[in-house]
Amino acid sequence: MEIKVYGAGWCGDTQRTLRQLDELGVDYNYIDVEKDAAASQWVKDRNGGKEQKPTVDIAGRVLSVPTNAELESALREAGVTV
Repeated sequence: MEIKVYGAGWCGDTQRTLRQLDELGVDYNYIDVEKDAAASQWVKDRNGGKEQKPTVDIAGRVLSVPTNAELESALREAGVTV
C-alpha cells in the first residue's frame, strides 16, 4: 500500500504528520509541494483550489490536514497496523 504525504518543510502540521507516521513506523513517500508543481496542483485539485498542507493519500483515500486521531483511524481502516 502506498501512502503519500504532500506538504512543505516549514509547515507545522506537515511536520506533525510526518513525526506521527515515523513514530508509528509507517512507511510513506513525502512530496514537497513547493518543489513539485504537479504535486501542488494535485493537492489543489483535491482541496477546492487550496494548497492544504499536509494532504495525505492513503491508497486513494485523501485526508486534508488530518488530526492525529483522524490519521490513525484512516490507517487502521486501510489495514495498516498502528
